[in-house]
Amino acid sequence: MKKNFTDVDLNRSVGNLLRLGVILSVATSLIGFVKLFTEGFKMPKKYTSLDMGSSSEKVWGHFWNSLCKGEGMAIIQLGILLLIFTPLMRIIFALIGYLKEKDYVYVVISSIVLAIMTVSFFAGYAH
Repeated sequence: MKKNFTDVDLNRSVGNLLRLGVILSVATSLIGFVKLFTEGFKMPKKYTSLDMGSSSEKVWGHFWNSLCKGEGMAIIQLGILLLIFTPLMRIIFALIGYLKEKDYVYVVISSIVLAIMTVSFFAGYAH
C-alpha cells in the first residue's frame, strides 16, 4: 500500500534539506578557513590588485581555477555559495512537494518566487 505525501512529510523533508544545506556550508567554510591559514594567508597591500574587472566570466573563471587548485579562499567562497543556494533549493523542493500534493495555488506561488530569485541572481549586479 502506497502512503500519501502529506504536509507533515513536506515540512519534514524541507527542514532536513535546510539543515543539510547549512551543515554542508559550515563544514565547507571551516575546511576553507583551515586550508587558508595553513597556506599562510596575508592581507593584500593594495586592494586594487583584487579588482578583476566587471566581467562576470573573469570572476567565475578565477573562482573555478582557484577551486580546482584547492585554494582556501575559493573553498570558503564555495561554502558561501552553498549557503546562498540553500533557500533556492528549498523553493525547488517545496515546488516538487506541492506538485505531489496537487496544491496548484502553492505551485504557482512557488514558481513565481523561483522565477524572481532566478532573475535577480542572474541579472543582479552589485556595484
